[in-house]
Amino acid sequence: MARIVVIGAGLGAMAAAARLAVAGHRVTVYEQGATYGGAVGRFARDGFAFDTGPGLLHLPAVYRDLFVKTGKEPLEECVGLTQVDPAARHVFADGTRVDLPNASRAGTVAALDAALGAGAGERWGDFLTRAREAWDRTRRPLLEEPQPADPAPLAREPYPAPKAGLLRRPTRTLARVGARELRDPRLAALLDAYAWAYGFDPADAPASAAVLPYMEQTFGSWYVAGGLRALADAVYERCRKRRVEFVFDTPVVDVLEKDGRAVGVCLDGGGEAAADHVVSGAPVPALYRDQVVEWERGEDWPRHQVLGTGRVTVCLALRGAREADAVHRTVVHAEGDRPTVTVLRPDDPALRPDADHESVTVTATVRTTPGQEWEAFADRMVEAAGQAVPGLRDRLLWRHVRTPEDVRRDTGAAEVPGPALAGAGGRLLPAANRSPLPGLYFAGGWSHPGGGLAHAGMSGALVAGLIVEGADFRGSQ
Repeated sequence: MARIVVIGAGLGAMAAAARLAVAGHRVTVYEQGATYGGAVGRFARDGFAFDTGPGLLHLPAVYRDLFVKTGKEPLEECVGLTQVDPAARHVFADGTRVDLPNASRAGTVAALDAALGAGAGERWGDFLTRAREAWDRTRRPLLEEPQPADPAPLAREPYPAPKAGLLRRPTRTLARVGARELRDPRLAALLDAYAWAYGFDPADAPASAAVLPYMEQTFGSWYVAGGLRALADAVYERCRKRRVEFVFDTPVVDVLEKDGRAVGVCLDGGGEAAADHVVSGAPVPALYRDQVVEWERGEDWPRHQVLGTGRVTVCLALRGAREADAVHRTVVHAEGDRPTVTVLRPDDPALRPDADHESVTVTATVRTTPGQEWEAFADRMVEAAGQAVPGLRDRLLWRHVRTPEDVRRDTGAAEVPGPALAGAGGRLLPAANRSPLPGLYFAGGWSHPGGGLAHAGMSGALVAGLIVEGADFRGSQ
């Protein structure tokens, strides 16, 4: 039985902790804050409650596997899961609206043809066929296997170039995919919105980001009853049942090294915790900034994904009941100086004081530039959200704005990490799970396979496999 210290109590770190505890190891989690969940947070006031991180779950199979491997109760016995249908309503700048069904390619093609004109659905369907090729080429190495020691092959673009006469013209960025292959500004905006939702600017995101809409439209979007925070609650309780120990309000300030190996951590206040293995779920950039990790391993190290984007979240407390035909998720596309926003309106009694009120969450991805005037930006977000919520301005009781700096305060990094993407010369590959220092591993959204609930959960599975099976571990089966 090994002693394992886990830094941070985010979803990826807890996923690793639960799996390692089941394997017979003694696991202690040190969390700098007062609670678990990392970016999967909750804001509550006056009987209203809001998710301040992700609002929907994609690829729930990752957490189904976690619960199967760590206990008798399956995921669905621990949380309520419901497919969101329609998956999203899109409101374009010209006023066109389209509802896209959940996990139905044929339904999506038909909906786009009906809303945008004949041929729009076929172009989107042809795009998804190419996106599937990119997904099939990268799913194993980017999601289900540890990052290879030489990631150079993943730096090559996997998205297939469509034929142009007898030739194939490579497409370098996602924005160019939209302009060249979709040939409708609304379809291009639809594609862009998927990139922004994961923190990528489509203007410089590689064409391989096409896997993001493919993943959502193939595997579906799911809502967790009580909000995504309920999933964090369930993973935390699973850890506790497996005898994982949690120590809150205790920052880790250094990784202890002896004879070229991690042997524990130094805690704020001067205490130490010895360990045979250390798993860091803290944001990798924050580790370097705070000098928790300080080795000289050549100019390629440290390497981690850098997007330069963060999220603004506006929590809206509304008087009046949610209308009967309201949809769960609406994406209102950019117009003028108004950003693209995602409006979430879950029909969930757990998030409102009573049936005569409604909780609404509005999010937008932004460049994390210093000196941003967040209240004015939130004004524009709320203005855009009015296209998704009838009578919003008259119904508004109060709002709460959460900025990238708030995210930095709570999690250690203002940016929101994105899923690992191939291409782009490898610059969108996150840190490998196995660090250059033997005995130290990275789990969570800042490490392979990247950000998002499913990817963070997979990082926990990969780290547990590397520790339990060692050099023989080849990835999830």
